[in-house]
Amino acid sequence: MRVVQQPERDQFDLAAVLYALSDPTRLELVRRLAQDGERACGTFDVCATKATLSHHFKVLREAGLIHTRAEGVYRFISLRRRDLDARFPGLLKAVLKAAGAPGR
Repeated sequence: MRVVQQPERDQFDLAAVLYALSDPTRLELVRRLAQDGERACGTFDVCATKATLSHHFKVLREAGLIHTRAEGVYRFISLRRRDLDARFPGLLKAVLKAAGAPGR
């Protein structure tokens, strides 16, 4: 099984986070994770192919926005809210508010 690379909190780069959030599809994925919590990869109803969705998850994961957890053949995605808030206080809340999502 391939190991998924995920940065530590102190490795988060603001430019990478902002780049990841600049795409409407990725922003929608983050908004849904903020609203619903952890979800399986295949449960996101977005207008994108499986390969495109995988690419979006990779960009979000490498920027530090999401965490991917493997359980058998399934992959579960969760928002790294605590890490993001610790590294960039208020950023996620402001982005979610601007995107029309609850900032929690």
